[in-house]
Amino acid sequence: MRIRRAKMADAASIAKVHVDGWRTTYKDIVPPKFLKKMTYDKKKRLWESVLLEGCVFVAENEEGQIIGFATGGVERSGAYEEFQGELSTLYIAEAYQSRGLGKCLVKTIIEEIEMLGISTMVVSVLEENTSKHFYEALGGQMIDTVEVEIGGKKLKELVYGWKDISSIYEKIELS
Repeated sequence: MRIRRAKMADAASIAKVHVDGWRTTYKDIVPPKFLKKMTYDKKKRLWESVLLEGCVFVAENEEGQIIGFATGGVERSGAYEEFQGELSTLYIAEAYQSRGLGKCLVKTIIEEIEMLGISTMVVSVLEENTSKHFYEALGGQMIDTVEVEIGGKKLKELVYGWKDISSIYEKIELS
């Protein structure tokens, strides 16, 4: 497995992991109609624009196929004054979950955030998404609950924060 900075040529592969991730993770959480409207082509276009200016890293398997990705940087909402950094997205293909790739990608994003001179971070996750336990295991403290609407359905999003992202390194190494 290898982690590297994403390039424009990765947009289609990132889109596939993204769409497949939504369809497996959120199949019993968000309306099916919303998931059906999510297409590889639409997400590819989205990722082409994100890759122009975003901090995106991918995980590859031994064959060089993209099996996960993460994005992060400066916290986007401005709602959390104490927290300047954000882990924006983290997706791992279902067949590769629970192998440590998420931790590797989080570590890479943290290193990028630290290079910006930032030592705090947030991540948002839907309340029904079991990945919330991953962030809790990394020491994330719930700092807020936000109501969001996805496909016409109201859901709760949990916001986890770290006041010192360097503490995550120890959690990663111990697991």
